[in-house]
Amino acid sequence: MAKTRIDYKANATRRRNRFAYVTGILGLILITFSYYFYQVFFTPNVETKGRPTYVVVRRGETAKQVLDSIDASGVIVDKLSLHFVARLMKYEQLVKPGRYELKDGYTNRELINDLRTGSNRLPLRLTFQNIRLREDLSRKLATTIDAKPRQFDSLLTSPSYTKSLGFDTTSILTMFIPNTYELPWNASAENLMQRMKKEYEKFWTPARDAQRKKLGLSRAEVSTLASIVEAEQQQHADERPRVAGVYLNRLKRGMKLQADPTVVYANRDFTIKRVLNVHLAKDSPYNTYKYAGLPPGPINLPSIASIDAVLNPESHNYLYFCAKEDFSGYHAFARNEQEHLVNARRYQAALSRAGIMK
Repeated sequence: MAKTRIDYKANATRRRNRFAYVTGILGLILITFSYYFYQVFFTPNVETKGRPTYVVVRRGETAKQVLDSIDASGVIVDKLSLHFVARLMKYEQLVKPGRYELKDGYTNRELINDLRTGSNRLPLRLTFQNIRLREDLSRKLATTIDAKPRQFDSLLTSPSYTKSLGFDTTSILTMFIPNTYELPWNASAENLMQRMKKEYEKFWTPARDAQRKKLGLSRAEVSTLASIVEAEQQQHADERPRVAGVYLNRLKRGMKLQADPTVVYANRDFTIKRVLNVHLAKDSPYNTYKYAGLPPGPINLPSIASIDAVLNPESHNYLYFCAKEDFSGYHAFARNEQEHLVNARRYQAALSRAGIMK
C-alpha cells in the first residue's frame, strides 16, 4: 500500500510538472505571437526618407496588384508583414480606387485601413511633359485617371466633340497647357477634357490675347509656333524669344520656316539628330521645308515659357540660325544666307568630327 501511494504521488508530481511545462511553453508561444502581432500591426513600416510617395489604385485592380505597386515604391521596410496584415484585415474584399500617400512612419494597420476605407484619398495629379503625338497624350491622360487610352483617342479624334470645345481634331492638342493640375480621384475622360478647356480659357488672359492679336496670330497658331520654338531650344529658355523672333520675321516675309523639328515630326522618327535630304523629301504638311507658313498643328505640347516667348519675341533682323559648334545648346544667328552658311558649315564640321552622321 505504501508503495502504491508513493507511485501515485510521483505520477501526480510528474503530471503537474508536465502540465506546468506545457503551460509555460504555450504561454511563451502566446507571448511570442502576441508580440509578433503587435509588431506587424503597430510598428512603423513605411520609411520614405522625406520623399513624398504615392500609390494610385485603379478601378478593377486586385489587392495583390495594389500591394505589388506599394512594394515597388521602395518605401516598405517589411513587405511580408504588410501582406500578412492585408490578409488579416481582408483587404482583398475592400479595394478602393484612388490616389493615396504612403506616409512616413505609417504602420501596416494604418496603411491598410486607409486603403480599405478610402477616407484619405488624395486628388490625382496631372503633369504634362515631353508629349509629341496624340497617342502620347492619350496614354498620359489615361495613366493619370481611371480611364483607357482609347477613351481619350475617341474624344480627341471626334470632329463633333472637338468642335463642341471650340477646336478641330488637329488644333485640339493646343487646348492642353502644360502645368500641374489636381483632379478628383474619380474623374472621367470627359470630366478631364472639360477641366482642360476651363484651364485653357483661364490661361488665355486678356493680356495674352492682346499680344497675339498684335502678332496677327490665333491662339492655336501661337501654340503651334511655340511648339517649334521649344523643339529648337529645349535647353535654354532664355534664348526662346530670339528664336521666336526669327520665325516671326520669316512669316512676315512669306519665307518658309524651314524648321528642322517639323521635318523630324513629319518623318515620325524622333531619333533623328541630323536632318538629311532623305528626311527633307518627306511629303507632309508638317514639313516646313516643303510648305510655307505654319504646320497644321503643334509638334509637341509647348510649355508656358515657350508660348510666352512667342507672345513676347525679341525684336531683331535675324532670319536664320543654327546650333553653335561648341554643342553648348545655344545658336548662332544670321541676318542673311551668306552669314548663315558660314555658321552652318562650322556646325556640320563639328557634327562630322563627333561622328554624328544621322
